[in-house]
Formats: sequence, structure tokens, C-alpha cells
Amino acid sequence: MDFCQVFVDSSYDPHEVLSGVETVVDDDTAVVGCTGTGNFTETETLANGIAVALVTSDSFRFDTAIATGLGENIHGTVREAARALPDDIDYPYQSALVLHDGLAGVGERLALAIQRRLGPHVGFAGGAASDNYQMESTPVFCDGTVAEDALVLVLVSGTQRAVISVDHGHEPISEPHAVTDGSGNVVRELDGEPAFEVWKNAVRDHVTAFDFDVDALSLESEEMNRLMGVYEFGIDQGNGFKIRWPKSIGQDGSLSFAVDVPEGTVLRVMYGGQESQIDSVRRVAEEAVALAEGDLAGGFIFDCACREIILQDEFSDAVDELASVLSVPFAGFETYGELCMQMGQLSGFHNTTTVAFLLPE
Repeated sequence: MDFCQVFVDSSYDPHEVLSGVETVVDDDTAVVGCTGTGNFTETETLANGIAVALVTSDSFRFDTAIATGLGENIHGTVREAARALPDDIDYPYQSALVLHDGLAGVGERLALAIQRRLGPHVGFAGGAASDNYQMESTPVFCDGTVAEDALVLVLVSGTQRAVISVDHGHEPISEPHAVTDGSGNVVRELDGEPAFEVWKNAVRDHVTAFDFDVDALSLESEEMNRLMGVYEFGIDQGNGFKIRWPKSIGQDGSLSFAVDVPEGTVLRVMYGGQESQIDSVRRVAEEAVALAEGDLAGGFIFDCACREIILQDEFSDAVDELASVLSVPFAGFETYGELCMQMGQLSGFHNTTTVAFLLPE
């Protein structure tokens, strides 16, 4: 085996899981992974399980590195990981897989730092480790090391180009609203009004389809949590929207997001129901098949934990949709945010989005 990627439900001890995997694979197999909210393969969706993908290839090589200190020094952590990778690889194409601590809250800045370090011609995909919404511990691991506040970087070099595709299932339902008061990942005001009140006003009539009264729900209720996943925010990118998940509501009416949302950012409230989420998963698979110059061998899927909130019992249907279109083995997990950066893009962190990284035969 050349490469092994492991996605572990956060109820398991990742050290023990990693030890078990290492007793099965060869000593020279590169092993990486992280904790996940839910894991899946092309044949099964696992509520509390472990998904393992093994790769043997004559046309690709996998070089791995891990570095810590992500929360305090993003660029330094990326630099440390990149320096541990070889620089004398004689393959025409390179791409990368990225896993990082999902509680670091640095997704967008991390994507830009990796792009600067690897260069604009190296596309990459990956996800933020997750822990079943506990928000307590989201470690990543690489070749025997398990670490929090860490980044795992896998340089994938090959005789062919890896295929990367991305899509989401949300559409705008509100007018644009500018962030007028905020810091870091906390947005206090939109257009001078409490951010949560602006969100409620936008969704109030729309949520009747769920038989919910948004004004009567408590901030911490399961119903409110679901609505915040269905009605997220979007940033207009010109050719589409990038989704931003408001993961919690403050008593002052502020919204805390999974990533920084600077003042001046223009947001629109979005809607993504179950049918549109499954449609977007199918588009990801269809785009990957179309981009491939030949047959695909298999790969990895990074899907947002918010999709599980939206799809609930239908989440397995979305995985089945992927499997039916791709017709190849894959493994994936539900993230706290997805990374996808391709040539020409200026932003690479996503929420409630499906990202596929697939290897051609």
C-alpha cells in the first residue's frame, strides 16, 4: 500500500484507531486522517464508525507532513509542513490533500496560506476535522502522530492530474446585508441591526414549510440548530455564492460563524433544502466525471456536517447519489468546513459544500 486515509468518529480514541490501522498496513505506507462527525464509503454511511481508504498506485506518490501551532501562526505552520515535503519530485502534476483542526477557525486564511506556499498551479482539497457538534476536540493525525491545533499536508504527485470538484445546494432568499459590526468570526450587526434579527426577518415566512415559528424557538433548541443549517449565509463570488455557517447565536443577537467574517462583508441569507442538497452532490460527481480525461480509480469526499443537519435521514441518499454517478470506491467524512482551491481562485474555504478529490486510473 502507498497511502491510507482514515476518518474516525470522535467517540473513538484516535490513538487506538491509528495503532490498529498501522498493524494492518505496510511499514512504509503513509497514513493520515482525522476525527469526523460522520463517515462514509461508497457502500455504507456510518453514524458512529471508521472509514478507511487504501491506495496502491504506480502513477501517483504521496508525501505527508504534519505541523502544529495553527491557531497562533498559520503561515508558520504551513511553512513547517511544506518544508517537510520533498522538493525533488519528478512528476508532471501535483495537487494536495489538507486536513486541519476544525476548532482552529482559520479555514479561509489557511487556504490562502497554502496556496501562497504551494503555488497557484497546485490545486488542493480537504476538510476541517469535526466532533459530532461537541466543539471540544478535533485532532488530525499523520504517520503515528495525533495532534490538535495541527495541519496535515499530503502532496500528491502523479503522471496524471487529480480531479477536484465542488458544489453546494443553496440559493439566496434575501437582499444583500453588510456586516457593520463584527470581529473575527463573530458578526454582531448587519446593516446596523442585530445579526440574528436580520436573519429571522429573512426566514420568518419561509420556515412555515417546516411548521416552525422561528420567534418561538429557543436559541439552543434542536429545531433552531436545524434552521441555522438550512438557512445559512452566502457571499456573492460573481459566478456563485460561497456559504458561511452561523454555528451559534449569542444572547446579544450576534452570530458566530465557523470562520472569520470581516466587517464590510456583504451577506445574503440562503436556503438549501433536501432536494437541492442531493442535486448539488450529483453535480459534484458529474463534474468530476466530466473533468477526468479517462476512467476514475477512486478518491475522497469532504462533505459538511451541516448537510447531515439538513438531510437528516436522507443523508445516505446523498452518498448513494455520489456512488451511482462516480461508480468508483471512495471514503469521506462530515467536516466543520471544506477546503477547495483551484488555479485562478482567490478563496478556498467553504461551508455546507461537497468537495471531491479523485484519482484517475
